[in-house]
Amino acid sequence: MKKIIVTSLAILAAGFVTQAGAQQGTVNGAAGGAVTGAIVGGPVGAAVGGVAGAIAGTALDPPPREVVTYVEQQPASTSVTVEQPIAVGKPIPQSVVVTPVPSNPKYAYTVVNDQRVIVDPQTHTVVQVIQ
Repeated sequence: MKKIIVTSLAILAAGFVTQAGAQQGTVNGAAGGAVTGAIVGGPVGAAVGGVAGAIAGTALDPPPREVVTYVEQQPASTSVTVEQPIAVGKPIPQSVVVTPVPSNPKYAYTVVNDQRVIVDPQTHTVVQVIQ
């Protein structure tokens, strides 16, 4: 029975993964989480894994190109030094001041450890490190 459920979820997940657009990260995260959850915990694991994967997929969607261009073109501000490594999906300390992107308030930016980073201003989670 578990094999049928896992196979069904894998086929369903493959269909979701083919969707494109703004929901791509959410769909990929949900599908991957559901399949992993089903393998580990059966139907209940599929439901829990799908929700967790959707949240992770949403958090890691890269910002639009115009946001990246805007941040790249801003004058370099003073870099803040933090002990932790800067990585996509990881939060920076709430004490770090971030500057909102005027055209898209879903994003803000700052310079941490001499790297420009684009963050979610509500959670301070890094969504992109600009090289």
